[in-house]
Amino acid sequence: MIEGPGQGRLAGKTAVVVGAGQTAGETMGNGRATAVTFAREGARVFAVDRDEASVNETVRMIRDAGGEAKAHVALIGPEDASRDLVVAAQAALGRIDILHNNVGIGAGDAGVSSLEESAWDRIMDVNLKAMWLTCKHVLPLMREQRAGVIVNVSSIAAIAAAGKLVAYKISKAGVNALTQSIAASNARFNIRANAIMPGLMDTPMAVDAPARAWGQDRTELAAARASLVPLGHQGTAWDVANAALFLASDEAAFITGVLLPVDGGQSTRVG
Repeated sequence: MIEGPGQGRLAGKTAVVVGAGQTAGETMGNGRATAVTFAREGARVFAVDRDEASVNETVRMIRDAGGEAKAHVALIGPEDASRDLVVAAQAALGRIDILHNNVGIGAGDAGVSSLEESAWDRIMDVNLKAMWLTCKHVLPLMREQRAGVIVNVSSIAAIAAAGKLVAYKISKAGVNALTQSIAASNARFNIRANAIMPGLMDTPMAVDAPARAWGQDRTELAAARASLVPLGHQGTAWDVANAALFLASDEAAFITGVLLPVDGGQSTRVG
């Protein structure tokens, strides 16, 4: 159930959630869970995704629960798409209080000596360049408002061993650096920027999609991933959504430039 008027930790706020749809699978994705959580806590949500059916399903879930949301279909990457989604969001919401960036891919990644240039370019374009562009075009609005929050979804891979995910790791390290740069240069405008670094999560993109691609049983893959987590189980999309809610809310009013692991203790093994 969605909070009533004036209620909730994001009451009266507006939020743009980029990547609010999800890959097909048995569980919920981080972007959809975050959009639903923001709406549940009183925010009006502008949900963005390249998959029209999926983002419309997110909006339906929010509206069915009594929340307010609007869908926007966009293929994130080209600068025009980022500029247009910010213009559309401002027109729909009146202002943009929260920008949540949740777009990321890893398909085609490999080790340094076997990674194809085309895969490198695509992963960097989607994971890092597109995130920079949405931030680039929303920041002038937030500066004019003298307020705003940006939450970028990175990955624990940015600081931990990532095997053959070379481009993914480097792109997420770039997201961390981008986030801290935004935080440092925009604090004087009362704009906060933080990043979430999820670990091994039980989401469709992380489990269902690889299981299908590798012809592996989903349950077996999920169990293998869970065995690597100190807490003994994978996280869920709600874990990421709850972290995003905290960082987007006034409870985190004195927090900016933070790279927050949501990883069941996996980062304690780094170093």
